[in-house]
Amino acid sequence: MHNHYAWWKWLIIALVIVPGLFYALPNLFGDDPGIQIRGSRGTSLSSADFKRVKSVLDGSIELRSAILDDKGINLTFVSPDDQLKARDLLEVELGNRYTIALTLLSAAPDLFARIGSKPMYLGLDLRGGVHFLMEVDMESVMRRAEERYVADLRAALRNEKLRYKEVRRQPGGAISIRLRNPGDLEAAVRTVKQQFPGLDIQQVEDSGEQQLRGTLSPSETQDLSEFALTQNITALRNRIDELGVAEPVVQRQGERRIVVQLPGVQDTARAKRILGRTATLEMMLVDEEHSLDAAVGGKVPPASKLYRMRDDRPILLKKRVIYSGENIVDAAASIDTQSGGPIVSISLDAVGARINQRITGDNIGKRMAVVYIELRSTAKTDADGRLVIGDDGKALRIKERIEEVITAPVIRDQLGKRFQIEGLDSVNEARDLALLLRAGALAAPVEIIEERTVGPSLGKANIDQGFRSVIVGFVLVLVFMFLYYRAFGLFANVALALNLVLIVAVLSLFQATLTLPGVAGIVLTVGMAVDANVLIFERIREEIRNGNSPQASIHLGYDRALSTIVDANITTLIAAVVLFNFGTGPIKGFAVTLSIGILTSMFTAIMVTRGLVNLLYGGKRVKKLAI
Repeated sequence: MHNHYAWWKWLIIALVIVPGLFYALPNLFGDDPGIQIRGSRGTSLSSADFKRVKSVLDGSIELRSAILDDKGINLTFVSPDDQLKARDLLEVELGNRYTIALTLLSAAPDLFARIGSKPMYLGLDLRGGVHFLMEVDMESVMRRAEERYVADLRAALRNEKLRYKEVRRQPGGAISIRLRNPGDLEAAVRTVKQQFPGLDIQQVEDSGEQQLRGTLSPSETQDLSEFALTQNITALRNRIDELGVAEPVVQRQGERRIVVQLPGVQDTARAKRILGRTATLEMMLVDEEHSLDAAVGGKVPPASKLYRMRDDRPILLKKRVIYSGENIVDAAASIDTQSGGPIVSISLDAVGARINQRITGDNIGKRMAVVYIELRSTAKTDADGRLVIGDDGKALRIKERIEEVITAPVIRDQLGKRFQIEGLDSVNEARDLALLLRAGALAAPVEIIEERTVGPSLGKANIDQGFRSVIVGFVLVLVFMFLYYRAFGLFANVALALNLVLIVAVLSLFQATLTLPGVAGIVLTVGMAVDANVLIFERIREEIRNGNSPQASIHLGYDRALSTIVDANITTLIAAVVLFNFGTGPIKGFAVTLSIGILTSMFTAIMVTRGLVNLLYGGKRVKKLAI
């Protein structure tokens, strides 16, 4: 028994360890105070935007780095004071077409970022901020859906010449249909089943009268719930952009709840105000009867109003609102199969469809504009454009009503419940417009049922104590293993160090978020990682006591301990998977790092330590082992 490793085993070890070291390295460089600049509608930024940003800061604030990537512009600064001054300057100079977020950016060299090697994220408990648990009012979603069905059913019955006494929503939620002619019941059932597959329709008797009763089908209820939850998450993400928060967490929890975590934010009241506000969409006709130049010069017709496009071009619209975003049921971006250009498909409710049909039928060839209206918090400036500073030394912020025209396409045909918006410049613009139409307002009311604030000092203490516990536990294990198992203990220590590196590398590779329970999982992994080596080393000692040669003892020690190690780690891994699937929040964070630690420790404890033992003892005449 020569205890040699085949070349392919060394290759596997190298393919795991070398990339692992590379992906773990960015975590050693720390963070710099930074600013992320993004297009306010998710649009990409150009080199011209990059030059403008640099010119705003040039000469007044020292930049450590400035990078333009596919997401936007990243700036890093020497100190937090420079970061805050730069934020105030950029808000004034750039206006509301950009989202400016304070953040911490990695100080690692650009080489790592170019190949996708980034540091892992720190969770809310390690970084500080605000945590909200929000519940979506699904009852209102179903109620609004049933009210839309009532209007649509009335229109469908009229189109089929089926006269009805009433179509109304009952207090319990069902929709009752009473026809004037009982002989039309079967025709009405066919119409409902054909045109409204989301309704379960049945014939019932009430007070001696035959009538139809429709209820939302289980699949329709599920679809409505999923749509409301998804749309609310999208709307909340858009609103969080206005807070200037980098790397927020907005994710669903169960069937009707949403978790919102805003790292680095301590102003809970302001966060609640922004999360609870509403945005509005309005459709208006373009005033092509009056002079735009005269309106820009100050002579605006009484029935019209001057607006601005997103690129700051003026446009004159009629004041009368055709319909608003409340009438939009759905919006999706796609490609026109005929022209090949980007389009946005819009679906309206019954009220919006009737208005749209009438207005567009009367105005073919004219333009209809989509206006986005929202209240935003912006830095206050004086007449000369300078920031107004409050008593606390910070720039005063005011609420500003933003009204901008997203697009103003030409009406080519009479439109109804569904229509398309054409004339968009790019697929990205179409996606942005669809996003705005879907997420301009919440699909259903939300209620904050839990809120927590984690201060930055607590976050720093958590980081220091958590990582101190990892270091102390790590050092104590190293000392014990070296004193008790000598050379073999040194091999185990090398494997343990590589195990920690691989855990950090995996968290960084998948951009996972490290939380305080996750640190606890790493601490536990440090203790568990040497278990496999203890089993192997004790087995080797036993084989030596049984009279086997050192080489045979090494071979038998690894082979006979393997099944025990695998069984013990698999049972722990099963427990970690169960914790991840059925746990929430902190429990998931603990389960993630524990699972990663189990897998990496099995690799390092079995393959890496045996490789080191083979290097020292393999193929040699050994009389005694240092174990």
